[in-house]
Amino acid sequence: MSGRIVLFDVDGVLVHGYHGRPEKQVRWNENLLADLGVDPDRFNREFIYDIFIKKVIVGQMSLLEALDRTLPGLGYRGPSMAFAGYWLSHDSNVNRPLLDVVAQLKAAGTPLYLATNQEHMRAQWLWQQLKFGELFEDMFHSARIGHAKPAKPYFDWVNNRLGPQAEAPLFFDDREDIVKAARAHGWEAVQYEELEDVTGHPWIAARLG
Repeated sequence: MSGRIVLFDVDGVLVHGYHGRPEKQVRWNENLLADLGVDPDRFNREFIYDIFIKKVIVGQMSLLEALDRTLPGLGYRGPSMAFAGYWLSHDSNVNRPLLDVVAQLKAAGTPLYLATNQEHMRAQWLWQQLKFGELFEDMFHSARIGHAKPAKPYFDWVNNRLGPQAEAPLFFDDREDIVKAARAHGWEAVQYEELEDVTGHPWIAARLG
């Protein structure tokens, strides 16, 4: 059994959705106006880039409380729970070829973890509904830690949780700034663009046979 820890980001890596490069994004909200009557650009501006980034993603406020505060001002009159359900289900476009590789690594005995900026509700969704809990040993998500990547306290927390390692953890993320931060914390970090960034990595390739 290999003792080297391998960590994966979620969005832009395991799930096609938000991506560090805008041209590679797969938008969950492109039909938001037609389906729920909410302008996605206003939602991004007044929710995502404000209360969500500042409070929700780092665990200072629940997603539902933040939606309760914001959605009426965006013209949405339905239940916040229904809106959250729409969001979760539409932002679940999993990268099946990569998850197949992850399953092979798990079968080879590789300890696998998620290192991701998430609020609690989606973290549970990923773990249970998308069955990431069947592949990964734990999820280090920002709302749990109280800090988001690429902040130093995020990586300090994860390193403390993992404990001393004989070999540097191997980490795949789509954002260059996060990759640089991970390297500064002693990880071997690879910027993920396509499947070959994982399968072509020498350490991974050796375990895939």
